[in-house]
Amino acid sequence: MISVNENALRIVEEICKAPKDYGVLVEETDEGARIIDAGIKSKGGLQAGKAITEICLGGLGVVNLTYMNYGDILLPTISVYTDWPVIATLGSQFAGWHIKVNGYSAIASGPARALALKPKSIYKEISYKDQAEAAVIVLEASKIPPSEVIRYISSKCNVDVNALTIIVVPTSSLAGFVQVSGRIVETGIHRLFMLGMKPEAFISAYGFAPIMPVHPDTDEAMGRMNDALLYGGVTSYFVAYDNDEKLQDLVKNAVSSSSKVYGKPFVEIFRDADFDFYKIDPNIFAPASLTVNNVISGKVFTAGAVNVDMLRRSTKGF
Repeated sequence: MISVNENALRIVEEICKAPKDYGVLVEETDEGARIIDAGIKSKGGLQAGKAITEICLGGLGVVNLTYMNYGDILLPTISVYTDWPVIATLGSQFAGWHIKVNGYSAIASGPARALALKPKSIYKEISYKDQAEAAVIVLEASKIPPSEVIRYISSKCNVDVNALTIIVVPTSSLAGFVQVSGRIVETGIHRLFMLGMKPEAFISAYGFAPIMPVHPDTDEAMGRMNDALLYGGVTSYFVAYDNDEKLQDLVKNAVSSSSKVYGKPFVEIFRDADFDFYKIDPNIFAPASLTVNNVISGKVFTAGAVNVDMLRRSTKGF
């Protein structure tokens, strides 16, 4: 059985051998948990963001950084591919665990979810559970978690505190921007999954998305991050599906342009929803462009397109 935590731990060990190379700070708590600061007191740059993306994928994806033209806009870009698309994304990378403990709040993702089974419904559907004795978790947060939160995470993962690695990456950090754009493949898989595509249909996946200009304000940063995916993200999936007509319909509805709120910067969408994610049309959380190749029939279906005007609006011009 594949262990996303054991895979991720190998990447963590490489970071800890040379933290300065990654622009991170590595500390150990009194109880022995390892904390990697990727943007709070550290600078947390591109290399950290790339490594965090690989960790979130449970070591089952290949990640590269490059530059790409989006119309007349040139932006740094992250590309991701995986031959284990379901376990890497739904089973690890998906930000499916919202931690709230005594005033501390963080969005949790990464391999530790496969130990805590957060949320259980997804792990039941994909028939996966990790059994590692060590856990690696990524927290999108602006503060290092206190000891009670660390103990809470270790207990939910059923590992000793000294077997826990916590990577903390702030929303408005460069590493944060990189790792969110690195969720492009997961964004499309989760959307197709929510529309009814069975996990076993996925064979391999590829995607890329721009890394938007960093903004110090958390809301503006979150807006740009989401715009990178829903207006600039491009995905491609190889699947085995027995009904082309249904598959074509799934693809048509799996892109952000199928949403009724499409066409506005995400920060405006968020404000219109009173800063409540649950009030936002879920159809917007999807890639700009999605292509599926059905290896059974040989047919290819594509929907959506990169929206250069919205990328420009997202940053109020380039």
